[in-house]
Amino acid sequence: MLKILVCVKQVPDVNLVKIDPVTGSLIRDGVPAIMNPLDGHALEAAVQLKETYGGEITAVTMGPDAAMSVLRECVSVGASKAILLSDYAFKDADTLSTSYTIEKGASMFGKYDVILCGKETLDGATGQMGSQLAERFGTSFVSSAALIESVDEKAGVAIVERETEYGVETVEAKLPVLMTIEKTNYQPRIPNFKGKKLARTFEITKLTSETIEGLEKDKIGAPGSGTIVPRTYPPEKTASGVMIDEGDSKKNVAKAMAIMAEKGLV
Repeated sequence: MLKILVCVKQVPDVNLVKIDPVTGSLIRDGVPAIMNPLDGHALEAAVQLKETYGGEITAVTMGPDAAMSVLRECVSVGASKAILLSDYAFKDADTLSTSYTIEKGASMFGKYDVILCGKETLDGATGQMGSQLAERFGTSFVSSAALIESVDEKAGVAIVERETEYGVETVEAKLPVLMTIEKTNYQPRIPNFKGKKLARTFEITKLTSETIEGLEKDKIGAPGSGTIVPRTYPPEKTASGVMIDEGDSKKNVAKAMAIMAEKGLV
């Protein structure tokens, strides 16, 4: 029976987020929070693995108590366990300290054969968590997994199609394996009534910096972060560009040169 871990995150709806022009911080008040869409594809991949091979799905997230809502989404479609890592001490964590905290918290519940997550989040978009978690958990790593063809527990391998800039390649990865999932074959499903009903009252395990075993306090939150974002700001608006279409390439070049000469650039 496969033990599957799926890592999800609650993010603000970026289509509605604005930036405070004075502080440069994201204005989250009044902005609805959602499951990171790319993590939804990882969740679907986890559910399909469970349906095909049997197993147990554990969902984990780090965030405020409100992040329980994304864990309930996971339960509504098939997760058997849900873990919330929540503590003010985790505040201002970058990917380095976040991956450390997630590995420590999730590992309290055993080892995993397959770990799945989205390739990046809407709010940070660093794309670093997958590789960092693979290193933390000591697993093999497959990025941009488009299709999990098979998982053979006895042989200890998974066959996976992954998308690259040059096309699709098929790789064999040793178990345990961590994969970042593409959306190609894993469109999130809509939970049924039974799943929604279960999720509403499901008991979610909450862990803090005091209850995660073996957690080193200097490796979490801001103290454990190797990077700091001092300010966020939108791009400044510049003058509109000029479209040049004089009928042929020579005339286009001549027009471009004339515009640059007018501005003293040549």
